[in-house]
Amino acid sequence: MAIESKRRQTLKALVAGYAGIAGGMWGTSSASAQDKAAVDVTFTLDFTTLGRHAPWYVALGKGYFKDAGLNVKIIPGQGTAQAIQALESDIAQFAFSDVVSLTLARARGASTARFLAMNYQSAPYAIFSLVQGANVTTPAKLTGLEVATGAGSFTPKVVQGFMKQQRLDPASIKFVNVDAAARVGMLLTGKVQSIENFIFAQVGLERAVPPGQLATLLLADHGLEFYANGILAKDAFLKASPDVARAFVKASLQGWRDTIADPEGAATLLARYVQGLNRDVVVGEIKLLSALAQNASTRQHGLGWIDAGRMKTSLDFIAQNIGITGTAPASSDLYSLDFLPRVPA
Repeated sequence: MAIESKRRQTLKALVAGYAGIAGGMWGTSSASAQDKAAVDVTFTLDFTTLGRHAPWYVALGKGYFKDAGLNVKIIPGQGTAQAIQALESDIAQFAFSDVVSLTLARARGASTARFLAMNYQSAPYAIFSLVQGANVTTPAKLTGLEVATGAGSFTPKVVQGFMKQQRLDPASIKFVNVDAAARVGMLLTGKVQSIENFIFAQVGLERAVPPGQLATLLLADHGLEFYANGILAKDAFLKASPDVARAFVKASLQGWRDTIADPEGAATLLARYVQGLNRDVVVGEIKLLSALAQNASTRQHGLGWIDAGRMKTSLDFIAQNIGITGTAPASSDLYSLDFLPRVPA
């Protein structure tokens, strides 16, 4: 009987040990993970929440942030420069902004942030016109074109820099300042030949103009090598909380992966958090987002990858065409690969 009792005790110990190992393998019974309090972080968008921002709400709705030990608050922004200001004033720990705004802010000494992931591998700058009007579908048609833009926008300089790359005369294009709310109406009535906007505007414009009458020129489709938007955090935060940064980036990219794979599902999740958005427009923006977020580099290294050569090209373009006031940062100061997930999304 004593021998039998000892065997039972040994068996129980083995079963208990296996259960502990299995729990550690699958992450379902880790006491430290369950007991650890979630870290509160705030993430600021570059603009009012739209379909293009769905990936972060997917990460929120699917529990990726929660699983990473994060309690994430997403707040709308009022532009890429304002998003960086929110970082510097500690309103947010992470921000969605672009290379131009970060470069200019670092040059002025107004920011110590850097990119942790690049979500827009291609720049979203586009020129829209009517097929029966200017019908701008090739770079050559930018010559002599009239384009409605907004006061203070640096897009005209991007377009002119692109024209120089295409060996076109940048002085020949004419930009006129028009209120954003009036641009579509002026295009439809022929008061302006074309308008500039991010490619995402294509979804709404196609609903406003007669079928088949919208002509779109996405500069990235014709050779503009230029990084745009990604996830930023300050150097001081990265030094103090590197694990939080890695967790945020990983969960965010999981949201991007799922959004690209299932635009309809992403639109449903976004609607849980943001009311009033047109579902068809949201889905349309997400499909356009998919093209911006992926290229040969992401297929090799995963979503969010940052290529040193492309970042240098982007910085050079800014210096040559937009202008940098202050001390231009080194391209290596604009990003870090240390916070991308080891297993690519």
